[in-house]
Amino acid sequence: MTKLREIIGIIKDKASQSKAAILSNRANLSLLRATSHDPSTPPAHHKLSTLLSSADGPRSSASAAISILLRRLHSTHSSAVALKCLLAAHHVIRHGTFILQDQLSTAYPCSRGGRNYLNLSHFRDRSSTTSWELSSWVRWYAHHIENILCASRTLGFFFLSALPPSPSSPARENKEERVSCLTNGDLLRELDSLVALIEGITKKPHHNNKIEEDYSKNKLVDEVVGLVEEDAVMAVSEVSARVNEFKERMGLLSFGEGVELVCILKRLEECREQLVACCSCLMEKGEKKRFWECVRELKEVAGKNVLCTEEEGKRVGRSERKTESDRFLDGRLVLNSVDLVRFPSSRFF
Repeated sequence: MTKLREIIGIIKDKASQSKAAILSNRANLSLLRATSHDPSTPPAHHKLSTLLSSADGPRSSASAAISILLRRLHSTHSSAVALKCLLAAHHVIRHGTFILQDQLSTAYPCSRGGRNYLNLSHFRDRSSTTSWELSSWVRWYAHHIENILCASRTLGFFFLSALPPSPSSPARENKEERVSCLTNGDLLRELDSLVALIEGITKKPHHNNKIEEDYSKNKLVDEVVGLVEEDAVMAVSEVSARVNEFKERMGLLSFGEGVELVCILKRLEECREQLVACCSCLMEKGEKKRFWECVRELKEVAGKNVLCTEEEGKRVGRSERKTESDRFLDGRLVLNSVDLVRFPSSRFF
């Protein structure tokens, strides 16, 4: 049955590509070639590059290319095709022009609610055991792409882009200079979105030993994991810049901001082991070890500041209540029995 499905997949690919060639739809043909039904081979880099070049030109060309990509992603029932479509979307994020990136980002506006922009959280391919297992990678990878889009919107630029930023882009600025100009609220929002991205990475699918053995030979999964690991390194770098900035601002945070910072740093620390386990490039040594030490130190200092502020608030509250009570005990304000009723004559006293 598996062989038959593979043959059917190949026939589907050939038929779709022939139709696109006849209709002279360059973008569609490039996408079909990059997103075949083969469950073990990733799209060749030159095919992804051809896909990007087919969208070069005005905004309408980019919009059409992204529409074709998302239509194929949502219409397919094949986990291999879905995974390759997500790889193509990731390629747009990393290597696409600003117009292409913008079209991908605006295809699913924030008004949709939540982070499930791609709507693949319930994706299931029941055609075979391999496809069923590959479906979990589709769901995880789609969530990762969604988190990238969300974090990029919060930061105001695609921080994972490998292309040099435009002169007007916020990414053009030095990382430290840029974060130093942010308000505390904006800095917290950016840190929160980056930590959410890292949390999603740590939820990489886990399977039994036999399946893990099969996937170790699957170049498509290897390609996905390799790209996500690179994203993790860049996300940690962005988080590090914001952690260092918060160390400089510790005395300027309000009570609420301090509490929020501690909560975000706790979430980051909680995914430390899983992050190191699923991303071999983030082994805890050298610079990466110092990063986690900085996170721990900042969390402890922020936690102490929150407690001190809370205790100070309690003391001020008690002091104010005491002052309010003393007002009524002041001898000048307390009425004696004579003051209660005044008689025109003092004969009764």
